[in-house]
Amino acid sequence: MKSSLENYKNIDKSTQKIFDENNTFKVFHFNNLSSNSELYQYPITKNCIHLYFPITNQSKVAFNFEHCAVNLTANNSNMVYFKDEHMNLLFNVPPQSELIVILISLEYFHSLFSIDGNLLFKYNSLKGENPIIEAKEINSTIKLILNQITTRQTNEVLRPIFIKGKVYELLSYYFSTTTTDNNSESCPYIANEETISKIKHAKQLIIKEMINPPSLAELAKEVGLNIKKLKSEFKEVYGVPVFTFLLNYKMELGKQLLLEQQLNVNEIALQLGYSTSSHFIAAFKRKYGITPKQFSKS
Repeated sequence: MKSSLENYKNIDKSTQKIFDENNTFKVFHFNNLSSNSELYQYPITKNCIHLYFPITNQSKVAFNFEHCAVNLTANNSNMVYFKDEHMNLLFNVPPQSELIVILISLEYFHSLFSIDGNLLFKYNSLKGENPIIEAKEINSTIKLILNQITTRQTNEVLRPIFIKGKVYELLSYYFSTTTTDNNSESCPYIANEETISKIKHAKQLIIKEMINPPSLAELAKEVGLNIKKLKSEFKEVYGVPVFTFLLNYKMELGKQLLLEQQLNVNEIALQLGYSTSSHFIAAFKRKYGITPKQFSKS
């Protein structure tokens, strides 16, 4: 097996990767115009949603091992999700085959389809403990968008913006036929409605008490879950661990308060629960790469 995998080329800064933004999504375009199959591999280091769109002919994607493969047939897309954070994707693109692949960070996926942390739709008959491999026919609207993604209609400077906008458009059409109840509190990867309600309650509690948040043990007891269940299911629903979610929330709130320009940095730090402004400044810079003062000026 090892020797066969040596034939797979690594995808890094290559023509196959046409969009790559940290913590959002990546877009790959394989278009094999040769007379031989082309083999590529790409490592994944975090949970993500995979979307596969074969444009012409049949391709194949395998997960870690060649025998763990999904056949991708023309005119049928596939959505794939595994809980494994580390995985090698192995692409086999036969001659005269074209394939578009979108890998979406799980955390970003949740943010796209939620309002105030509440997911807008759920999938039926999907179990959180099992991988998801869901096939769907590619309709004419999605075909048009896919064609626009691969057609260079803008210059190189504007192309990333163009592709990003087209991916948003693609996702809205792709999932519009999957959505059910827009008021659903459910997550696609958790079937237990009672557990979801408890996880949502936990989120509300840590936001309410963000100045002095409860410990995991206290939070678990308050919502009626054991610590292990709370940690695993919270990450499934919101894409990140409990206190990473709280940190992200505080940073986003800090940005909003800075934009409003009603409070100074010291006052904002105090409102967010930081004992000193220096702690807030350090956390903000780690998150966004600039200080709150630099953010305000920009």
